[in-house]
Amino acid sequence: MTVYDELVARGLIAQVTDEKEIKEMINEGKAVFYIGFDPTADSLHVGHFMALCLMKRLQMAGNKPIALIGGGTAMIGDPSGRTDMRQMMTKETIAHNVDCFKKQMSRFIDFSDDKALLVNNAEWLLDLNYVEVLREVGAHFSVNRMLTAECYKQRMEKGLSFLEFNYMIMQSYDFYALFQKYGCNMQFGGDDQWSNMLGGTELIRRKLGKNAYAMTINLLLNSEGKKMGKTQSGAVWLDPNKTSPFDFYQYWRNVGDGDVLKCLRMLTFLPLEQIEEMDAWEGSKLNEAKEILAFELTKLVHGEEEAVKAQEGARALFSSGNAAQMPETKLVDEDFEDGKIGILKLMVKAGLATSNGEARRNVEQGGVTIDGEKVTDVRMTLTKEQISAEGIVVKRGKKKFMKVLCD
Repeated sequence: MTVYDELVARGLIAQVTDEKEIKEMINEGKAVFYIGFDPTADSLHVGHFMALCLMKRLQMAGNKPIALIGGGTAMIGDPSGRTDMRQMMTKETIAHNVDCFKKQMSRFIDFSDDKALLVNNAEWLLDLNYVEVLREVGAHFSVNRMLTAECYKQRMEKGLSFLEFNYMIMQSYDFYALFQKYGCNMQFGGDDQWSNMLGGTELIRRKLGKNAYAMTINLLLNSEGKKMGKTQSGAVWLDPNKTSPFDFYQYWRNVGDGDVLKCLRMLTFLPLEQIEEMDAWEGSKLNEAKEILAFELTKLVHGEEEAVKAQEGARALFSSGNAAQMPETKLVDEDFEDGKIGILKLMVKAGLATSNGEARRNVEQGGVTIDGEKVTDVRMTLTKEQISAEGIVVKRGKKKFMKVLCD
């Protein structure tokens, strides 16, 4: 099976500009391709995960990835998929986020020996002359055509700012600049970026008389058609300080039955033959497939050691066995008042609730236990001696738990 055929079989490809040319370049390792990442937070999240996996797959096949960090486009904000305007960020915040992205991407992409490039579009976008852009670039874009793009259409009713209207032109200019600077002949991205990507291929054709190509990958949606990677408490981050390896593991361990095989195909590097064998699995075997998915993805993002710890921690909890591998939180002296800590504060400290109010509701609904005993009083307190160095296991609901210890 060729590289391109495998991408099709895994359900990754959504739209392509010229399948014959793209297939040939990818299969022969001749693609110099880029995917853009706007640094709107200080960590990548599950929404970026599939793009990173695609870059890894194609690099393994001999193609050259360019990870484009949108230090310039982040100054404007992508209107795609938005019903309101993004909050404006400072240059300092963007620079910090860019540094965070670089570290995380290195887990997926080999940047050594010119095998891949990491560039920031602030290098060329922030120095552009406005009048020159209007004359040299703006002349090649039809406003009528731009307004038919899906990313703009959904914003027209509530109001689309001129600032955001320029995003397509900026992204198109990125492709144009990368084509000239690095020989970048292809752009990949989520299916919601199709209009912006076509703008880039068209600008290159009009300005340089050359062909460039675009391919979109399917968005990671669950069986209900909603984007995956979101929880009640927010995004599932790749930064272990924002989403712990255990919580990351648990997110994938708890995906819906109808989404397991799709996630295995699209996100893991397991052979397709092995995945197809799981198609007939049911009941406890389906839970085994979920464990395989969770382990493989946690290993990709956090390394095998953390994946093993997360898996053993989950098994320890659900088998009521040894809790040695459970995720832990250590309390310090400052967490105690008069030698005691309230259950609500304890839950927040342990990451089992985002606020005292949420913790209160959990207790009142009977969903909190300590070492297997249900907590019924929201005013309950614990002393350092009760918690001790050995710790206690605090559990919220069926699947959230934490071993809490004292120094």
